[in-house]
Amino acid sequence: VHALHSSTGPLLTCALHFFACSTLSAALEQVVYGINTGFGQFATTTIEPAKLQELQVNLIRSHAAGVGERLSICRVRRLFALRINVLAKGHSGVSVGTLQQLLDAWNASCLPMVPMKGTLGASGDLAPLSHLALGLLGEGIMWNPSTGDWAPASEVLSQHALRPLSLQAKEGLALINGTQFVTSLACEALDRALCLARAADVIAALSVEALRGTYRAFEPILHKARPQVGQMKTARRVRSLLHSDRYPSQIYESHRQCPAVQDAYSLRCVPQVHGVVWDTIEFVRGIIGIEINCATDNPMVFASTNDIISGGNFHAEYPGKSMDYLAIAVQELANISERRVERLVNPALSGHPAFLVAKGGLNSGFMIAHCTAAALTSENKTLCHPATCDTISTSAAKEDHVSMGGWASVKCLQLLTNVETVIGVELLCASQALSLLHLQGLHSTEPLEALHALVREGVPMYECDRYMTPDIEHATSLVRAGRVWETVAAFLPDEVAQEAGSLD
Repeated sequence: VHALHSSTGPLLTCALHFFACSTLSAALEQVVYGINTGFGQFATTTIEPAKLQELQVNLIRSHAAGVGERLSICRVRRLFALRINVLAKGHSGVSVGTLQQLLDAWNASCLPMVPMKGTLGASGDLAPLSHLALGLLGEGIMWNPSTGDWAPASEVLSQHALRPLSLQAKEGLALINGTQFVTSLACEALDRALCLARAADVIAALSVEALRGTYRAFEPILHKARPQVGQMKTARRVRSLLHSDRYPSQIYESHRQCPAVQDAYSLRCVPQVHGVVWDTIEFVRGIIGIEINCATDNPMVFASTNDIISGGNFHAEYPGKSMDYLAIAVQELANISERRVERLVNPALSGHPAFLVAKGGLNSGFMIAHCTAAALTSENKTLCHPATCDTISTSAAKEDHVSMGGWASVKCLQLLTNVETVIGVELLCASQALSLLHLQGLHSTEPLEALHALVREGVPMYECDRYMTPDIEHATSLVRAGRVWETVAAFLPDEVAQEAGSLD
């Protein structure tokens, strides 16, 4: 999308589409699917030349059959940008004028309403992309950036000096055949998963310290013996936050001679459990990085060989399956986090007052905060069920295998929201435990004390029962906004901080 706004982007796009349109002109002299035929079951029905424009408009209207909650403005904007990028590849056969109209609407933030439900992820994300195209035809409703509200698309286009699209042969199909709904949500999921994985490592270190755990399980020599990439990097991150010559911990010194031999799995197995989440994020990053920059049309126009080929690049199995992988991986962060929360609130395991509050009985403390974390973790076990294991034959068995990638991406985002909250609950509990240790005159390492201070800026120490939901929401916002990682990153060795990567 950045290239579309550069000085050379539009010129390159024009050249590509000039040749693609030349190939299409030749195709009109023969029968080619989607150009002068019907769609799906009607692929064998030839459409007369005088009806080709009507064919494309009818396609958009009939396929705009999505239902459910509307995509947010930022999600529609991302979806729209990815579809423009596909068309700019030069294999779709849209005219330069049509592409420019799309760019004008995107730059003006005139964004059609797109429902969340209705796609099977093959033949492309037909329903959501049809809603996107419908608004550009001047039908349906569209976001009006001037008023900050939804309005009839025809009015919004007119107010911003934009003309409705006038579709030519193939252009309607070109606008709706692809994986951009699945992929646009996958981009968001990937970004949030990376932010969440960073926070989970840091908060796990805080829990290790609050539970008087040892750093020995994070020593590099141990993980070199099992050199899984994510495991080694997680171990380095957590180890860098715990007791060391550089960052001494009074808490660690206070229990150095304790008789405990080893910590519970939820503490000492953090590198092994969190590590595979990091490796999965990297795997998904590779798939989505390719998917957002490729042509997913059908049929595909190849100007270099003057050819038009029907294929299956619209099938969303790749991004859909990657979202199932990501959901299964990220849920493990909630699984192990909830177990650490249990250890923090259970006096038999923590060495702290029951539910981390004084005057237990009169006060219930973090009792139900733990229940919330447990409930969300259990809910995620259902959301982890792979959507892409399913398929339903549609379009009179013409489309007899579909990806279900749309639901895979939607439920992955729902799962991520739950995991962010579970990690937020752990952040609250670990911070409360650290505050209790402060009362004993014991302090942690400099980076973990900085994280504790960040939490205390918005959530005071829990001394007696109070309304808990705002505290959970604030802690979760710190996780979601990347504040947890930002707070400790400056304390980490440069090479360790850089290993956490970015999606730039």
